[in-house]
Amino acid sequence: MALTAMTLGVNAQQKMYLTIGGVTKSVTLVNNSATQELVLRLQSAPITVTLNSSGGFEIWGALGFSLTTSNEQVNAQPGDIMLYNGSNLCMFYGTNSWSYTRLGHIDGLSESELRTFLHAGESNISVMLSINNGTTAIHGISTVKRVSDEFIGLNGVGAKNPIRGIYIKDGRKIVK
Repeated sequence: MALTAMTLGVNAQQKMYLTIGGVTKSVTLVNNSATQELVLRLQSAPITVTLNSSGGFEIWGALGFSLTTSNEQVNAQPGDIMLYNGSNLCMFYGTNSWSYTRLGHIDGLSESELRTFLHAGESNISVMLSINNGTTAIHGISTVKRVSDEFIGLNGVGAKNPIRGIYIKDGRKIVK
């Protein structure tokens, strides 16, 4: 059976997240076989790769596995993420023309911000790829019965006689 976006649960606006040095940025992925396979791997666990600067326009390195390629001559721009030779990840802070498989684009950073985020000119850059931006899910809710007559503000702080705002009292929303 062929892998498709539907069988993998990948949508056209799938996001991936890059974390470098504790800073996380989002990537909008394109929809192709390589990104579908990558998302499938990331659904199990984040992947950490070590990348190095090269040529004054990119950081790149081995993924440690291969993805299906759909190479084409591409003019890579700052922020583009490409697959090279099926198993190498390239992240651009400059421009280059070569045969790549497009994976996605880092969202919302200028060329200068990309150089900083991608640690341009450095070696041994640890990059974590994930499909979770670090937030956690709520797995359960428990309630605590309050015995006082306090109003609880949206910030979670109690107040005896609130003047203005939105509060919760006895499980109901109160607007003052």
